Amino acid sequence: MSIGLSPLELEALGLSLKVSFWAVLVSLPFGIAVAWLLARRDFPGKLLLDGLVHLPLVVPPVVVGYLLLVTLGRRGPVGAWLHDSFDITLIFTWRGAAVAAAVMAFPLMVRAIRLGIEAVDRRLETAARTLGAGRSRVFVTVTLPLALPGILSGIVLAFARCLGEFGATITFVSNIPGETRTLPVAIYSVLQAPGGEAAAARLTVISVVLALVALAVSELLSRRVRRRLGA
Repeated sequence: MSIGLSPLELEALGLSLKVSFWAVLVSLPFGIAVAWLLARRDFPGKLLLDGLVHLPLVVPPVVVGYLLLVTLGRRGPVGAWLHDSFDITLIFTWRGAAVAAAVMAFPLMVRAIRLGIEAVDRRLETAARTLGAGRSRVFVTVTLPLALPGILSGIVLAFARCLGEFGATITFVSNIPGETRTLPVAIYSVLQAPGGEAAAARLTVISVVLALVALAVSELLSRRVRRRLGA
């Protein structure tokens, strides 16, 4: 097995990193908002919201992909509106792949951030409010910095999950070289051709290495932040 990456591997790797980056970046504000809502507020329908957030973890990914197809496809209610109003098409594009990856990774992001927010001592938030800080300022200057280990863990775990997303992606945006063929989809593609086992093995190694690096980075960042907060 040669060390250099083939054009197919470079293309799939680059597209996977691009999709994962944008999926995490766009979903992060929503992840923080939902995590804070679940951690700090009691309201009617909270249990339902919690269930909907974690639904992608318990249903087959192809179900999520199908729901995205029905909703965001050219004939779907949201997809048709996006196309007619803003000329935005998600189906069969890398942007659609990012949406599918974001939806599948969202539960992991929310769960990690929620745990980080729940670990913040509420007495510190109360003390900041008694000193005259508003709720938004307390959130930005107290809650978020103290919840940073959880936020970083959520970011990296979501990124790793995006790298491995397959079922929802191929159902929603299909398998288009250079556009939606991420690493998992590329593995599936080469296995469909005779003699593709060697290429699939190389792509698998790349995927495993990326996942391990992401998990290691998550742990190292969390430890460093906790040490600084402890100091």
